[in-house]
Amino acid sequence: MAGKGSNSMQLRYYNERVVLDAVRRFGETSKAEIARFAHLTPPAVATIVDALVAGGYLIENGKRFGGKGQPSAMYGLAKDGAYSIGLHIGRRAMDAILIDFAGETVAFETQEYDHPSPISICEFGDASVARFRSKLGREQQKRLVGIGISAPYFIGGWDAELGFPSDVQMEWRTFDLKSYFAEGHDLPVMIENDASAAAVAELVYGLGKQYSDFLHISLSTFVGGGLVLDGTLQTGPNGNTAAYGPFPVTHSRLNSVPKPAGKFEVLLHRASIYTLVHHLRTNGFQITRVRDLDPMPQAAQGLVSEWQDDCADALAQAIIGSIAVVDLEAVVIDGLLPHPLLEDTVERVRHCFAEMLPPGLIPPVISAGLLGARGSALGASLLPIYSMFGPDTGVLMKKGLDKKPLMIGSEYNRRGG
Repeated sequence: MAGKGSNSMQLRYYNERVVLDAVRRFGETSKAEIARFAHLTPPAVATIVDALVAGGYLIENGKRFGGKGQPSAMYGLAKDGAYSIGLHIGRRAMDAILIDFAGETVAFETQEYDHPSPISICEFGDASVARFRSKLGREQQKRLVGIGISAPYFIGGWDAELGFPSDVQMEWRTFDLKSYFAEGHDLPVMIENDASAAAVAELVYGLGKQYSDFLHISLSTFVGGGLVLDGTLQTGPNGNTAAYGPFPVTHSRLNSVPKPAGKFEVLLHRASIYTLVHHLRTNGFQITRVRDLDPMPQAAQGLVSEWQDDCADALAQAIIGSIAVVDLEAVVIDGLLPHPLLEDTVERVRHCFAEMLPPGLIPPVISAGLLGARGSALGASLLPIYSMFGPDTGVLMKKGLDKKPLMIGSEYNRRGG
């Protein structure tokens, strides 16, 4: 908006977002608690809360008794205030999720494949969106605010590791995911790196409620990262902030990892599900998906432990390199590992980190994430909601140039990756 009064209107929109963020964080809260959290006057909060209730975004959930004075009316997010669809395109499976305004899952679907081709992704995505729309019905569809897509930035890349067919690589070079789904479903579409999307989910529904500055590491087919500073996801001018896969570390000690030609190994060859599965297969234990390790087969325990130690050593190096550049409260590690295996791996990372930490650096808290394998899909579904309702300072000011478009396919290799 431009012209007289635009600044005050922008400030009002921003304050509304802050109020919604307060309610989202607390789950259920009073106007007085919102005012303290948002640093707004009680009359201003009362006006905003009443307007959000009238608009169908907040709901009054009774009163709280026991304190001084009159009982406090308690407010929560109205589940039917908005809906959003998330599509997570993994290298081995695609997840589709429908969430309500409170972040609860309304519907979830998954489809496995050998390789994600544009045709198969479009077919599954279109079918999921159609089923989700049907589930909502005509009236609730009016509250559907958009589609979020999370995907590796270089879907057709890493052919040496995953053996992607050359025709699939070529298809991804020119295919525009965002345009396809925006034109086909007449909804706003947002797209983000899968690891960054998982960081958004952790920010809103996980440990982000405790920490405003953290690094989120996703141990998925490959390793990725997402950086959150002052409660905001940082993506950088190329959308490639915290791209952990190529992070240089020392050579692996696993017999399944060939020695690199150069002085360093890259992190994805030491800390990734691909490396774990490859190590098991190389040493005679056949496995297709990491979920086959829950419960842990006795024959796999020793090999998995070898990978854990190698992975923890490499992650500790990467974390130290990161905190030498960015001061962080916490490092959150999550991904596809079964939760008991994740917890044990994170404990090994803590041990390696403590042994390596040089003087002059302040150690962050290192924790296991709370969302697991659905983190990227949930993060994707949050993108439209957070864009429209989250406390983004972009509501108050323009933020320079638009982010460059998502690069998929083997463009990464041409840029030196």
